[in-house]
Amino acid sequence: MPNALHSGRSASLPAGRSTRAPVQKSGGAGAAPRIDAEGYFDGYASLFGVADLGRDVVMPGAFRASLAQRTAIGVKQLWQHDPRNPVGEWLEIAEDQRGLRVLGRLDLELPKARELHRLITRGSVDGLSIGFKAESEKHDPETGLRRLEKLDLWEISIVTFPLLPQARIAPRGDGRGPSGGGAHASASSRRRMAQF
Repeated sequence: MPNALHSGRSASLPAGRSTRAPVQKSGGAGAAPRIDAEGYFDGYASLFGVADLGRDVVMPGAFRASLAQRTAIGVKQLWQHDPRNPVGEWLEIAEDQRGLRVLGRLDLELPKARELHRLITRGSVDGLSIGFKAESEKHDPETGLRRLEKLDLWEISIVTFPLLPQARIAPRGDGRGPSGGGAHASASSRRRMAQF
């Protein structure tokens, strides 16, 4: 189903997979905060060349055309891929050698965003997940993997259980998230990126 819209990569787990699968969490006392007091956070929403639990592998360059057309402002920030629950905005979305890096801000005027801020601060929620339409893909019959070569990125959600377990909000100061700012980042958001 190459042209089907994927409403999100965390919506369900493959048969036989438990939500109790071991996932390394970095929350708790003494852990680096994942979000600042004003709601700014960063991390990776997708990693290149890594199979998710649904056996999809996003290839380098898969987001290039979509980001050139839509930009960060056009990609929605949702809670659990629910279009009724926008929680903030993406300030920067960019491909790098590792994957799709993001800088976002929760809209703390919204009750759900305030709740998420508390959960992210505690390390209870830190997953990121992409919602997209596959425009070009190749199926590998030997491995059963679907290689996603071109994606139309519609939204990136904050989720409890990402289908790609490594897609996470990064602890501040770990050097893995965006830094330096992009064409669409404001001076304020570039200063914030430098803090991460």
